[in-house]
Amino acid sequence: MSDSKNYKEKKIYIAGHRGMVGSAIQRCLENSNYRNLILRTSSELNLIQQTDVESFFKSEKPEIVIVAAAKVGGIMANSKYRADFIYDNIMIESNIIHSAHETGVEKLIFLGSSCIYPKLAPQPIKEEYLLTDSLEFTNEPYAIAKISGIKLCENYYRQYGDNYFSAMPTNLYGQNDNFNLETSHVLPALIRKFHEAKNNGHSDVTIWGTGTPKREFLCVDDLAEAIVFLLEKVEAEDIYGKGISQINIGSGVDLTIGELAQLVADVVGFKGKIVYDNSKPDGTPRKLMDVSRINNLGWKYKTSLKEGVEKTYAWFNSHKVEKL
Repeated sequence: MSDSKNYKEKKIYIAGHRGMVGSAIQRCLENSNYRNLILRTSSELNLIQQTDVESFFKSEKPEIVIVAAAKVGGIMANSKYRADFIYDNIMIESNIIHSAHETGVEKLIFLGSSCIYPKLAPQPIKEEYLLTDSLEFTNEPYAIAKISGIKLCENYYRQYGDNYFSAMPTNLYGQNDNFNLETSHVLPALIRKFHEAKNNGHSDVTIWGTGTPKREFLCVDDLAEAIVFLLEKVEAEDIYGKGISQINIGSGVDLTIGELAQLVADVVGFKGKIVYDNSKPDGTPRKLMDVSRINNLGWKYKTSLKEGVEKTYAWFNSHKVEKL
């Protein structure tokens, strides 16, 4: 672990700054007095087009890059758009990481996902479990794309010495989340389902699966603080020198989907019945991250799940998300 670096005057490009993760990282950097941020919307820069990305890096010459751009979604989206999820994500990360190398970017942090780990990985999931067994089928294309990004960073370090490494967040939620019931992850989907059921006077809400799988959640603002921590205090050699390819970021605490559903229902104020549709897939039985490495480096999450859901629901209401 290195001494804290002062990157506040460096040109920092946040890929995907309009998404939930990227916008949280932008807020955190700005709150920490980082002012030299480079931002591009998807309409301004198509990250899937190699020539566009190459031109951007040559003209803007960012010194630091944080890769939060990705095509993301829940079980339904991952099952329906399998080709899109693997192609788009491989292109985005390949274009950015290679262009970063070609233009001499001095530090790059790539954000992956806990779905990179085997479906039946021992719990809690250690960084060393990467590529030790089969992936969960429902999100395999997305996971393979993210693993490719991890290995791109690792091998640009091993071949060229580039200071590029990867962080693996657990399931994230918070401000700017996706609440579309067809493409969202479980927590924002539950917020919207219970909200609409309460407003429409429904007596019950149906949830996919059995409610028994266990999941870990992290408020996206805590994740953003972790990324700034890694930016300032951790280098690629700190990761790869430990014999791992990436570092986990999470709370280290999980609960069942049924418990999560009840927590969200309580926060939203839905008093009806929760029904489980056992014909729908559960996905991975359990997915809890071992976060001892980042905890030992000096970072730990702050926001409890109940507090985070309350803040997220308040944001949902204030932005009238249900009308989108």
